[in-house]
Amino acid sequence: MDHISDFMTSNHHACDELFASAEESVGNGNWAKGNSEFGAFLAAMKHHFTIEEEVLFPAFDEKTGMDMGPTFVMRSEHRQMEKVFGDMQQALAAQDSDGYLGLSETLLMLMQQHNMKEEQMLYRMMDQQLAEETPALLKQIGA
Repeated sequence: MDHISDFMTSNHHACDELFASAEESVGNGNWAKGNSEFGAFLAAMKHHFTIEEEVLFPAFDEKTGMDMGPTFVMRSEHRQMEKVFGDMQQALAAQDSDGYLGLSETLLMLMQQHNMKEEQMLYRMMDQQLAEETPALLKQIGA
């Protein structure tokens, strides 16, 4: 992949698949599988956030001088999602399928809105602003 947008969008899709698998397992009452799949989803999301917050966002902010711009909003949305992750873990531990599935709907809406902003705006801005740095950044994030 030659663009930040390609790699990060692909990463979104991989996280979405893990999320859907966990939701399906919990919906079917398969708690062990649901816990395992949610754990994989959570690890993937934390890794995704780390890539953004420790590598891509700082590079973009430094290049553009916009430390209170779009990356500030994305970081704030990450914190919102992390709160829901914690609530979902509690619902899993209690084997509360209604609670988990309700939180899952909330998280799905948050992720869809968040991903659209990143994919349609921020990642494209990164492709433009960080064109010279992209090969090194992609190597750094394991693309």
